[in-house]
Amino acid sequence: MWKTVLIFLMTVVMSGCDFPTESMDEKFGEQNFNSAISLIELHNVRNGSYPQRLDDLEFLGEWDAIWLSSVEYTKTETGYNLFVNKGWVSEPDLKISTRFKQGLGLEESNITWVND
Repeated sequence: MWKTVLIFLMTVVMSGCDFPTESMDEKFGEQNFNSAISLIELHNVRNGSYPQRLDDLEFLGEWDAIWLSSVEYTKTETGYNLFVNKGWVSEPDLKISTRFKQGLGLEESNITWVND
């Protein structure tokens, strides 16, 4: 009961604040993307293939539900596609180094890849 009241009060207080949501969208979006990639790739290492669905991932923590609801995953014949649909509030505009995707099974994404 107290948890619900506290969450409600925090929501009311936070809704009155003027947060810079653009930078927060990017920060949370990148974390969501990185978390998803990490567990998808770990599943591949452990099982020899990418998961059919994100629900097939094992050993998730409580906080993993955040990124699970923020990405769209599709397994392909040779890898997977991963799209980030939500950062803090809305879809982030992510720019990540091309070096990040080296060795990954990631094929398509809504990430803008930049050269270092």
